[in-house]
Amino acid sequence: MGMTPHVVEFAPRLMPLQVDEGGGALLARLVTDLGVTVHAGVGTAAITEGPDGVSVELSDGSVIEAALLVFSAGIRPQDQLARAAGLEVGERGGILTDLGCRTSDEAVYAVGECAAVEGVAYGLVAPGYTTAEIVADRLLGGAAEFPGADLSTKLKLMGVDVASFGDAHAQTPGALEVVLSDAAKGTYAKLVVSDDAKILLGGILVGDASAYASLRPLVGRELPGDPASLISPAGEKPGAGSLPDDAEVCSCNGVTKGAICGAIAEGACDIASVKSCTNAGTTCGGCLPTIKQLLASSGVVMSKALCEHFEQSRAELFEIVMATGTRTFSALITKFGTGSGCDICKPVVASILASTDSDHILHRNQASLQDTNDHFLANIQKNGTYSVVPRMPGGECTPEQLIVIGEVARDFGLYTKVTGGQRIDLFGARVEQLPAIWKRLVDAGMESGQAYGKSLRTVKSCVGSTWCRYGVQDSVGMAVGLENRYRGLRSPHKIKFGVSGCARECAEARGKDVGVIATENGWNLYVGGNGGQSPKHAQLLAGGLDDETLIRYIDRYLMFYVRTADRLQRTAPWVEAMEGGLDHLKAVVCEDSLGIAEELEAAMAKHVEGYQDEWAGVLDDPEKLSRFVSFVNAPEEADPTVVFDESGDRKIPVLMGIPPMPATISQ
Repeated sequence: MGMTPHVVEFAPRLMPLQVDEGGGALLARLVTDLGVTVHAGVGTAAITEGPDGVSVELSDGSVIEAALLVFSAGIRPQDQLARAAGLEVGERGGILTDLGCRTSDEAVYAVGECAAVEGVAYGLVAPGYTTAEIVADRLLGGAAEFPGADLSTKLKLMGVDVASFGDAHAQTPGALEVVLSDAAKGTYAKLVVSDDAKILLGGILVGDASAYASLRPLVGRELPGDPASLISPAGEKPGAGSLPDDAEVCSCNGVTKGAICGAIAEGACDIASVKSCTNAGTTCGGCLPTIKQLLASSGVVMSKALCEHFEQSRAELFEIVMATGTRTFSALITKFGTGSGCDICKPVVASILASTDSDHILHRNQASLQDTNDHFLANIQKNGTYSVVPRMPGGECTPEQLIVIGEVARDFGLYTKVTGGQRIDLFGARVEQLPAIWKRLVDAGMESGQAYGKSLRTVKSCVGSTWCRYGVQDSVGMAVGLENRYRGLRSPHKIKFGVSGCARECAEARGKDVGVIATENGWNLYVGGNGGQSPKHAQLLAGGLDDETLIRYIDRYLMFYVRTADRLQRTAPWVEAMEGGLDHLKAVVCEDSLGIAEELEAAMAKHVEGYQDEWAGVLDDPEKLSRFVSFVNAPEEADPTVVFDESGDRKIPVLMGIPPMPATISQ
């Protein structure tokens, strides 16, 4: 944004609860090196508003002239319900409870971040879960009490890793401190141990927090070796396998090593399965390295093989195709695979070939690689008929096109429904009817919406500043432009966009693989969201972008996804599984950390230039048209098992049973 930031901290150092004086000094230097001026040990004496911003006078007499002033005031528990009920609350908020989480009314308990146990509101996930466990025990007749909170923290401050755990400030009587500080490398590590140097009590890590996952579970336990070796770069780090079964690996959700190993023994053979079974790693993610170690030490080998015919992953096959210029499945499997292929690898390779070349997906030998939907360029339904979905960029459709859609639906007896992606779906088309239906739609200026493909589906939008009094940008124009740019892009899974014209978010952009939300300063770009069975909110990749930068970042993001994601992997789990997560993705897309930005942009430019509507390509090719029959040996015959019930208000399919085979076959 072109601003020079200042941070004013009333405490004598940044993050005083997490780091000590030595760690705070290094943290301040690292942050200062990033262009931030740190004012520690001072308060704000006065704030004066002026024509160009505000003037902030500090308690030491210095003055900061600022265009923007942000107050980081911490958190306050939402205790309005307790106040209305007459329950006692803390001086700074929070519902007061005793160690059993009972409020001032003996019939009422308080749990979660709104509870102030013995007057302390922690505002962290793990203590909140602990209060729930205590109340559950009490309701079952137990006498559990709050044991104190684990305030262990691992975070990234402006790209600087910071972690603290256990008794980080050596408050335990007789505690010893083992410190390793390397100003040249920008790292600070401290372990707090018992007076005999055998028990780990806590620690602080600044600059490099990679040891956090292995050290935090050891708090309160006997160290596996010399304390200094555990934080020395050349020292031997404790492995997850050496932890006792009752060691808490995930402090956010209270999951022990034994619980994780038990899940692995019962068949949880990857990170996603362990998360699902145990809830470990689903909150802050700090324990994921330890979970990976436990998987490895249990003998679990996570194969990346696409299938039995290719030992490579989808991403590796993509790179092979790019590097070798291979253009056919037969050439690829002959040189880099085994056997003749299957219904897993054939569609994947077909998608890769479509992503790297502009040939039609039904062109010659590629047609036999496609699954049923792509083979007939339509979604097969439960009774063997197909659905037809013309593209409506950004939800736009002319009155003339709407009339044609209605006439087609009437003439071919199709059931019509408006989809959640702002399009119209026509159901009940027989395979032999598809060319005739699409001929009329294409003649009316419409093209395939590719609802059948692993590709861009829709770009949903609100009406934006063109019509809405709240809109701050032309969301429809942006949505139409994005859909017309990325239409036809073949990818590991379907891709959905959303474009909202203001922060009210009517297009639900944060539930999409790519979400674009308008602000008065440009566009905010969100990535890695999806709805469905496992909904995920998209995360902010970059903000305040102009049109050109927005499109450039989306080009890079999509092509990076197309090249590196696994088979049938949506963008949300792709970002989640990425080493470094969103931070790494930001570095690749926004900072070109891998030096591939131009290559990704060129690949997208090639796609845009080579785009062709798949149904228009079929209608102009007699050989492709000949595929659209129910029976190859009787192309004029319709499938007699396709039957509908039209007795009610809606046309619905009737499933015909498969005729039984005769007991004997006459000669």
